[in-house]
Amino acid sequence: MRPYEIVVILDAHLEEAAVQAVINRTGELLSASGGQLTRADKWGKRRLAYEIDHRSEGYYLLMEVSVEPDAVSELDRSLRLTEGVVRHKIVRMPEHSGARAARPRADEPALAGPEHTE
Repeated sequence: MRPYEIVVILDAHLEEAAVQAVINRTGELLSASGGQLTRADKWGKRRLAYEIDHRSEGYYLLMEVSVEPDAVSELDRSLRLTEGVVRHKIVRMPEHSGARAARPRADEPALAGPEHTE
């Protein structure tokens, strides 16, 4: 299973029960495909950077999931068809996001500081 991060923007006028229903439905879909919902953060209502379908506000929801790659397309389809979802984005997270990202690879040149300018 691979880790994914899902950001969902819901209609700002939805009730709390409808927001929780989206989380529950996503969790059920993941369970059916052998995955799991590891975290769901409700960020609340926020102003959108630009209007989407004549909406200037949206309810942001961040979910972290672990699922097989072939189940992601079904999850994407489900979110596209869910009533109240304005936008969503599914991003695959790196397996090990800690020490590997900070250490340069051996084949990458070192960054030159101000004393090494040409």
